[in-house]
Amino acid sequence: MKLIIQITGLFLLLVIFDIGRYGFFPDIGDLRESNPDATAFMHYREKQWENEGHDKKIHQHWVPLSRISHYVQKAVLISEDDKFWEHDGFDYGAIELAIEKNIERKRFAFGASTITQQLAKNLYLSPSKNPVRKLKEAILTWRLERTLSKERILELYLNTVEWGDGIFGIEQASRHYYGKSARRLTAWEAASLAAVLPNPLRYRPDGSSRYVRRKAERIYRIMQRRGIAV
Repeated sequence: MKLIIQITGLFLLLVIFDIGRYGFFPDIGDLRESNPDATAFMHYREKQWENEGHDKKIHQHWVPLSRISHYVQKAVLISEDDKFWEHDGFDYGAIELAIEKNIERKRFAFGASTITQQLAKNLYLSPSKNPVRKLKEAILTWRLERTLSKERILELYLNTVEWGDGIFGIEQASRHYYGKSARRLTAWEAASLAAVLPNPLRYRPDGSSRYVRRKAERIYRIMQRRGIAV
């Protein structure tokens, strides 16, 4: 019994250390000026392809926020994190609602991740939904919000988020689906791209999915009401 308690205690100490180190590592300050060469999620995809025997590569083309259509910026925030400019990295109202829905469904079906939380996960962690990973994500989210400007967080997110199998970042997605640069995307194209998040492997922004079209229409109508799109 004593040995079991000792082993359990050692295991808990290792877990605490594993979580706590994210309070200091990695050096998020580097992201103020430097763009990451690759993210943890990109490496995860590459490993997945390797295990499945696929010869695929990551396709990404980095662009500054100033060269990304404001339609895209607005559409993605409407779709993924409408309170982005107001919160400190966590949307507590959305989290409470997600918890209520998950309890009601008796399973983990709804998330409430902000853009910053998604960025933390994509940059440094795995897509696992286990509680330890979520705690690491929370620490990194807190650090990202206190180290980087909101504009830089959005720029990093738009350049690293997945928009198809091997397609990462808005510039690569824009070229792949619409044959143009991200700065030239229309309001409807932006709404369609935002509509496939967070399921870019299941849906295409230029496809025939009724789900994507309806979601894009909702995003577009909100953009119209706010005077973003005509």
